[in-house]
Amino acid sequence: MNHSRHGDAASKESTLFVCPMHPEIRQDQPGRCPKCQMHLVPKGQEQDQPAHGHGGRDAQAHHGHHHSSAHVPAQQPAAAPAAAPADVPVGTIYTCPMHPEIRQDHPGSCPKCGMTLEPIIPLDEEDNSELKDFQRRFWSTLPLTIIVAAMAMFGHRLGWFDMATQSWLELALSLPVVFWTGWPFFVRGWQSFVHRSPNMWTLISLGTAAAFVYSVVATLAPGVFPDSFVSMGRVAVYFEAAVVIISLTMLGQILELKARSQTSAAIKSLLGLAPKTARRINADGGEEDVPLNHVHVGDLLRVRPGEKIPVDGVVTEGRSAVDESMLTGEPVPVTKREGDKLIGATLNTSGSLVMRSEKVGSATMLAQIVQMVATAQRSKAPMQRMADVVAGKFVIAVVLVAITTLLVWGFFGPEPSWVYGLINAVAVLIIACPCALGLATPMSVMVATGRAAAQGVLFRDAGAIEKMREVDTLIVDKTGTLTEGKPAFDQAIAAPGYTPEEVLRLAASLDQGSEHPLADAIVSAARAQDLALAKAEDFDSGSGIGVRGTVDGKRLALGNTALMEQEGVQVEALRADGERLRGEGASIMHLAVDGQFAGILAVTDPIKPSTHEAIQHLHDSGLRIVMATGDGLTTARAVGAALGIDEVHGEVKPADKLALVEKLQKDGHVVAMAGDGINDAPALARADVGVAMGTGTDVAMNSGQVTLVKGDLRGIAASRQISLDTVRNMRQNLMFAFIYNGIGVPIAAGLLYPFTGWLLSPMIAALAMSLSSASVIFNALRLRGAK
Repeated sequence: MNHSRHGDAASKESTLFVCPMHPEIRQDQPGRCPKCQMHLVPKGQEQDQPAHGHGGRDAQAHHGHHHSSAHVPAQQPAAAPAAAPADVPVGTIYTCPMHPEIRQDHPGSCPKCGMTLEPIIPLDEEDNSELKDFQRRFWSTLPLTIIVAAMAMFGHRLGWFDMATQSWLELALSLPVVFWTGWPFFVRGWQSFVHRSPNMWTLISLGTAAAFVYSVVATLAPGVFPDSFVSMGRVAVYFEAAVVIISLTMLGQILELKARSQTSAAIKSLLGLAPKTARRINADGGEEDVPLNHVHVGDLLRVRPGEKIPVDGVVTEGRSAVDESMLTGEPVPVTKREGDKLIGATLNTSGSLVMRSEKVGSATMLAQIVQMVATAQRSKAPMQRMADVVAGKFVIAVVLVAITTLLVWGFFGPEPSWVYGLINAVAVLIIACPCALGLATPMSVMVATGRAAAQGVLFRDAGAIEKMREVDTLIVDKTGTLTEGKPAFDQAIAAPGYTPEEVLRLAASLDQGSEHPLADAIVSAARAQDLALAKAEDFDSGSGIGVRGTVDGKRLALGNTALMEQEGVQVEALRADGERLRGEGASIMHLAVDGQFAGILAVTDPIKPSTHEAIQHLHDSGLRIVMATGDGLTTARAVGAALGIDEVHGEVKPADKLALVEKLQKDGHVVAMAGDGINDAPALARADVGVAMGTGTDVAMNSGQVTLVKGDLRGIAASRQISLDTVRNMRQNLMFAFIYNGIGVPIAAGLLYPFTGWLLSPMIAALAMSLSSASVIFNALRLRGAK
């Protein structure tokens, strides 16, 4: 406390520099934090950095890894270093979503696959500059693409211009599309050559460049072409092929960038849970609200009813029920009293607490979960598509065939030999332009996702669709996944002298003044039975272990065994019943009337009606099912036994769930994780396929690759069948694409010329390319009717 006041005083006299990650690091000159190496910023500006400096922890982890791991590749700038966004801290490391080993200290593109590098540190304000740039390029030139395509298809019929003039018009209209909209693709294609990593960008840039350059030559110098290539008064041009490919590719990139921007949504949702301020108790007894990053270890903080716990710490004064469901996923608030631990970002529901802070900034549990989610997301690269496996060899083969075609025709072909060579080489590149190959997977995925959505299954990306069919082990959370996630009244058992109805009526009358979820379940049950509830007087919920009050002139106490002990009430008469109900997964409350034991009430979280059928379906499909829950082991085993779960883990923390996923993966299993709570987010992100319940938290849904909109586990069985059908369809599409190329490329190269005298005009090559794309599209559409 003294250090904090001293720092504040010093800041009035001179500029004080602090670390956004570690507010206790303060000095009167610029520099780097000795703990995390982040740049110190002037005091007052640390709020502008990522919340609590979680990102700095990533940076720290990276720096340590970079300096100690010899296998990390050297930084490979793709081109001139791009300027980092203004809100990215100095020292931010950029990595490739597909190739996490690619790291550099400035924005750019991956030298292996051409994808845009992303900052490791999650930003408060997301940088959408590339998405906005691509959207501007696409929409600005889309009308030109449409006009060029329309002129190529219908211009000769309209007769508005002679065909030579039309070629010049198509050239003029194509220039902005090729040199502005398509420029990022040509840059990536060039990088694939520079870094000797041929990929789809190599083919796209080569194909569009070949079509465009050939068309420019045909427009500027039509006389170099033989008469056989003159059609309708001009040498055929293929500007429309170049601009349409570029526009469609740009549209695909826009959709991909939008999908990738959701990757950080889970982290942002987590960061948003933390309160912005804390109420600090000063040494003189006065209280003040301070920004959260001004809280230090050892500070005393007051948490009033309805406020969030600011940081991790321990209760020093007061009692209250704390709702930890935002972190644990469990709906029942936990009673906290002096000496109990508190978790930052959880909600204080009833009483006032004084706490001593023990963990702040990146050391809090919330920050640790943020870190786990971020790490798990980065560690799991998307599944390599079947097309990617052969793309490099295919690109090299196509280029070699085109060069060979040019040389063979140039040296050995009939006159004009080099013109024939150029035409045939262009035909090879055009017919091998990866339209069908590029559409093979996305078309199947697009149709499959639409079919899945109709069944309440949302896939985040193609990787999840492809991977789902390989899953052999499913980890499920209990609360909200197997169960409803909402406490419901089960039964009341009366002690001698009372009836169950009277026990429920009295308890519900008292609980009308409570906001506790268990109380709400009891009141709802009493009203459903049309019991006449009385007004409660002298209501008191400050104990944190139950409630007290007066109903119909009788003094009531309703709560756990600790409350009964305080009241001096013996509960032995129904102890066996209470233990039995706990073994069945119920929460038990005791009711005392005027100091005498009246009965117990059981509240349970019921299993969803669809869960039994879902478990049976999943077992039938060959899945091994593991339950991991934060509930007590007794309750977990009871639910697991009722459902026939293969393996049960109880009282697990978020890190334990993550460790369980990693252990199963190391044992060779392909793991799917199904959950709905924030505590499930790290495991959802780390699993081969994360399945989030649509009835759960936004953080869980943003961390999972699959979301079940209705929260019904039967959707997992449906998603597996969709995965099998989709992958089969993608393989068929790829087969069509490669057969087409296997036949089309040799014909375009002139293989039939010695036998038949036939040459494949680039115009016919473009038509064949279109037909191959159509075959892929129609095959993918068959998925809509699959059962």
